[in-house]
Amino acid sequence: MHSDTTDPGLRAMDSTAGYTDAAEALVEQYESVSFAEVHRETLHLYPAGPAAVLDIGAGSGRDAAALAAAGHRVTAVEPTAPMRELGRARHARHPIDWVDDALPHLPGLTARADRYDLILLTAVWMHLDAEQRATAMATLAGLLADDGRIVLSLRHGPVPPGRRMFPVDAPETLALARANGLAPLHLARREDPHARAGVSWTYLALHADRTSSAAPGTQGAPGLDEDGVSRS
Repeated sequence: MHSDTTDPGLRAMDSTAGYTDAAEALVEQYESVSFAEVHRETLHLYPAGPAAVLDIGAGSGRDAAALAAAGHRVTAVEPTAPMRELGRARHARHPIDWVDDALPHLPGLTARADRYDLILLTAVWMHLDAEQRATAMATLAGLLADDGRIVLSLRHGPVPPGRRMFPVDAPETLALARANGLAPLHLARREDPHARAGVSWTYLALHADRTSSAAPGTQGAPGLDEDGVSRS
């Protein structure tokens, strides 16, 4: 399990540091890779029919737009105002509910008392320190529908200048999930879709744990390891 840096300067930075000034360039970067390519490891886990989807850290709106085009009811959370407005304008033809809110508490969303069938956190988790990650996992568990799934990506590699990022890994994340009544469903590792040197990703899918040990259909099932995680 990784431990977070104790650098007080890094901890004091806002989790969105470095995104406001670079919003336009980042939107172009995000949109240069398709939704299908970014999510290729977990697409088979997404709802087939219309569902309530929450995209946290929606960025340019690339994923939110693709999911809305597939018929889902999409709420896109983006705390960086320039990014949110650029995404809203770029994907205005899609019925996306854009929300200004942020982890770890998501106070605006939790006040709505809505529940979601799919919660996505793409390139988000590494912006939270250890305490925030613990709080955020509890927040996510409270927003998940009974049969819903959470899919999040963990970034590994060098931190770009001016960004606030912390080391994250699968064991710590799965421990937080289990502590909040969530069970692992799928784990995949892959290269960086933007081909950045030294950067790689782990994708984790979680769902509500309906037993005291492992989720139904995971423990001992074909293609799953001893942790109940499907790997690819």
